[in-house]
Order: sequence, then C-alpha cells, then structure tokens
Amino acid sequence: MGKLQEFDITFTNNKVVYGPGESISGTVRIRTGSSLPYKAIKVNCQGSCGISSKVNDSSWSVEEQYFNSTLSVADKGILPPGEHSFPFQFLLPVAVPTSFEGPFGKIIYRVKSAIDTPRFSKDYKSQRLFYILNMLNLNEVPDIENPSFAVTTKKFTYLLVKTGTLMLKTCSDMKGYVPSQVIKLATEIHNKSGKDTGYVLASLVQKVTYRTKRPVFDLRTIAEVEGAGVKAGKHAEWREQIIVPPLPQSALAGCSLIDIEYFIQVSLKSPETVVTLPIFIGNIPVNLSPSMPVPPGPDPTLPPGLPGVTPSAPPVEVDPEDELGAGGFANEELPTKSHSQQDPSVPPVTMSPSAFSHAPGQRRPDASAPLFCLSTGATIPFFMEGNVTPIPTSCSLILPPEYSSCDYPQEPPPTYEESCSSFDSRQ
Repeated sequence: MGKLQEFDITFTNNKVVYGPGESISGTVRIRTGSSLPYKAIKVNCQGSCGISSKVNDSSWSVEEQYFNSTLSVADKGILPPGEHSFPFQFLLPVAVPTSFEGPFGKIIYRVKSAIDTPRFSKDYKSQRLFYILNMLNLNEVPDIENPSFAVTTKKFTYLLVKTGTLMLKTCSDMKGYVPSQVIKLATEIHNKSGKDTGYVLASLVQKVTYRTKRPVFDLRTIAEVEGAGVKAGKHAEWREQIIVPPLPQSALAGCSLIDIEYFIQVSLKSPETVVTLPIFIGNIPVNLSPSMPVPPGPDPTLPPGLPGVTPSAPPVEVDPEDELGAGGFANEELPTKSHSQQDPSVPPVTMSPSAFSHAPGQRRPDASAPLFCLSTGATIPFFMEGNVTPIPTSCSLILPPEYSSCDYPQEPPPTYEESCSSFDSRQ
C-alpha cells in the first residue's frame, strides 16, 4: 500500500457550511505504513471565483480571489508508522460571497493540505470543499414589501384590415421571496378586438450573467403556469401563484464576476405581448407589519410539499365600471390549463420535515429549513440541512420542456422600464 495509507481532512463537528467572519477548524489525519520523511506539512484555506465562456470548462478565462491563507502544522521531520493528527484553524473574511456552481463558473471554497517531501520523493496532497452562505435579508431591500406591477397596451392588425387594442397588466403581491414562499400573481387582459387571444403564460425566470470579456447570459425558466386565452371583446382576470423552489439568492454580494437576477414574465402568445416584473430571491423573508394592507388575492394554507398543491384561485368579482372593462365588455375568470409544479401522474412524495417547513403565512422560516442552495437548477437543486454534506432535494418539481441553457448572444428579459415603455394607459 506504500508509505502513505491515509491522508484526509475533517472539519470540526463535520460542519461544511459557514458564514462570513466565522472560524473554520478541523484536523489533518495521516496514517503511514512505514516511516515517511517530510520537509513540511502545510494546510491552505482559499476562496475564489472562476468563469469561462465554455460550458463546464475548468480552465477559467477570468478569476478573482477572496482569500488565500497557508498554515504550517509541522516542520521537517519523519512521520513514524501509525496514525497522526494535525489540527488547524482559519478565520474567514467578513465580506465573501455565497458559494455557487453554474455551467459557466463557480464560487468555490476549499481547504488543502500537502506533505512536502525531500527532493526526488513524491509529494502528497489532499483537499476538502466547504461552503459559505452570506445571507440575503430581504428586509434590507428598499420597498421590498410593496406590490410590483407592469402594464402594456398593444395595437395590432388582424384579418389584414381590422385593428384591435389589447391591454396586459400584471401585479405581484411583493417584490421579494424566499424558497417555499408563494408568488401571488394577478393578471388583467382587456381584449378590445374581434379576435381571440392565444394562451397566457406566467414564468419564473432566472438570469445568471458571467462577466467574461464577452459576457455570457444563462437564462432558465424555473417554473411556469399556462392559462386559457381571452375571447374577443372580453375583459378577463387570471389569478395564479408560483411556489419558489430552492434557488440561489439574488445578486451574490461580494462577487464581481457572477450576477443572479430573477423575473416574473407574463406573456400572450397571440398577439405577442409581454410584461416583466423583477423580483428578489433571498434567505430571510420579508417581515410584513400587521398594519400593512394585504394585497388582494387568494391566500390558501399550503401543505408542506409541492405535490397536491392547487395554485388556482377562486373567481374574483370585477367592477363593471372598471375603465377598460366598461363599455359593454364582458368580464370573465381565466382557467389554468397547466402548471409546471404539478404532475398528476406522480403520486405524492413524503417530504423531509425540514424540506418545506416554512408556510407562506409565517413571519420567518423554521431554523431547520433549507436555506442553502448552490445549484442553478440545471441539475437537482442542492441545499443544506443541518451540519451534514449538501444533499439533493427530494422536491418533485417538474420543469418545463424548454428548460435549457442559452449562451451569448441570448438577450436577457426586458427591464421593468422597458416592459412599460409602450403602454398607452394605466389602470
């Protein structure tokens, strides 16, 4: 088996997720079968970000380093046969970004150890990854508790000579959410034409920007809901909701190479019309004041898991004197045709007690709730439960068929200002 039989790194209490400014400690364990001379035994702790313009390319084109500290735990000697332990400890910086893994780059943290042997002898190396969670408190984002809305009006021609006007308006109950919370959407469609519209689609979109010399945009549809179209001459309302699955937080504060943004995008297939609502995904939920007015819309009590959820809301009465709804236009409630977070063919899954322990009505998530996700969702999301190694979630989230990665020059979703630039009137 050679001189070296075991060379491993363990963390104190098997802890692998840390916060900025915390101390990380552990032990280097070595077992030798025969005497092993060495010049030094060193332990290194480092954090860095690397990105590339190619998918899953480990040869980074751009890098930035957050810290790099080396500690010598033994200087020149001979390790006799048997087991040996060398403790280490490092203090993490107070300003470091959350761990992240994506197809075009990573924010990665690791502890490495090396046995530096005399000349012409083989050197030995070992490493162990750890993760950092820099919590994003949504309460620190301005106006985060207020509803967000966007509206656009589109004039179009059909049957070559006829013209019509369509107004699309969408409103969300807040501007920020944490995983397992519900995004409540209220959409109004005023079809002032003689032509039926295509179906309406609401999507939760993630945009990750990798800042290489030629930036790469990775756009993903995380979840979507499809509603029926609107008949000619009708004013329709559609109330739906999207459950936020385990996702990385917005922004990644402290990292200048990778940026994460989220959008709610509501669109009509025909005529092609779209509005976009930027939102934030964080780790600490918005603490709504009891005196704060509650936005209109359904507020059902959801079970802890995704399977079996019925996102559709009951019909809501519409004021017949509503501006664009007046003048003889009939009002209707749009039914939901499909929801990517439901799969009736799959039996309900028994969830881990901590998997979705935060009910939408609670002020803050349970202490055991998963707060850590370092995957974009290209694979099963990963998050942290307690002090064990990050594991795949048991969430049975069904992703839309067109879920995919897109590299440059894929255009990002429009900003809030751009989505409102074409409106003629606001309801």
